Amino acid sequence: MYPRGQLDRNRVGMRPLSDRENRAAIARDHVNPDATPSGAAAGAESLLDNVAERIRVARDNDRPVVIAFGAHTIKNGLGPVLTALMEEGWLTHLATNGAGIIHDWEFSFLGESSEHVEKNVEAGSFGNWEETGYYINLALNVGSWLGLGYGESIGAMIEQEGLTIPSVEELRAFVDSGLREDPERCAAAADLLGILKTFPLESGRLAVPHPWKRFSAQATAYRLGVPFTGHPMIGHDVIYNHPMNHGASLGRTALRDFLTYADSISRIDGGVYLSVGSAVMSPMIFEKSFSMAQNLAMGEGASIRDHFILVVDLAESAWDWTKGEPPEDDPSYYLRYNKSFSRMGGMMKYLQMDNRDFLLHLRGRLKGK
Repeated sequence: MYPRGQLDRNRVGMRPLSDRENRAAIARDHVNPDATPSGAAAGAESLLDNVAERIRVARDNDRPVVIAFGAHTIKNGLGPVLTALMEEGWLTHLATNGAGIIHDWEFSFLGESSEHVEKNVEAGSFGNWEETGYYINLALNVGSWLGLGYGESIGAMIEQEGLTIPSVEELRAFVDSGLREDPERCAAAADLLGILKTFPLESGRLAVPHPWKRFSAQATAYRLGVPFTGHPMIGHDVIYNHPMNHGASLGRTALRDFLTYADSISRIDGGVYLSVGSAVMSPMIFEKSFSMAQNLAMGEGASIRDHFILVVDLAESAWDWTKGEPPEDDPSYYLRYNKSFSRMGGMMKYLQMDNRDFLLHLRGRLKGK
């Protein structure tokens, strides 16, 4: 029995994904990495040239090139472009929010994503889709037991086209013997035991076919060993509607990813950070990670100063961010992501451009076109 005032998700009716009408089909809508982007304004051309050169220098010196992006980068079919940039060695870390993880998975599993929100909310079906909630949450629950990160758990399921379910006996044995040696994993084992009691599954391999995994940036990252971290917020994503969702598993995998991301930021001196279409997630996780990294660097008598940040979004901003923050009566002051990144030292530039055109322009320059 749920306490009074707490909604019981077990009573929510889930429907199969095959019943859902989607707005995007990845085989039709994906972006070819060699596609021609729209023309860029004169000022944008020189900035794009500069960014590409900074990325070349960073990689030549084994410094990180981190890209953080909102869900639209995946929903707009740019997974293959991100894949090309990873395979060519330009990106060392990718980070997105919970919705970006979901779109990439649905494209890989179903070949489609992006439901009609208004119509489905009216019908009481928005987000209440069995396979999305079941498999993504199950991957996180198993990944928590295995010590994987949020994005890594989903990327592994896509690339391997399935999950390995531990036996009840294995989990019980670890709970009985593992508390002293590894209390965190012991707790994860106990949590998974409870989940398997509610959702009985046979131990061993659970096949989960992903016919369109070739379009998945998460699967590519897992295959190449490139960190792809997920940074969710409780209640922001449709997977919270499903009773397979488990807060402790989600927390463990997401915290692991945050610390993996923070490790990349700790080495950002001489590197490049690309924030593409992320108004909240990217600046928020960067500023906390950067503060910890700066603290550690200063403890060793050093500091992080030689990093370059490019923020890409569609909003107009005429302010020169090299001059610091604009006054409060200037509309640019309320571009929170620019304001946050302008406080992070190094050099920050803002580019008003569509994410598709930006990534295609960038890859073309990196290839020498």
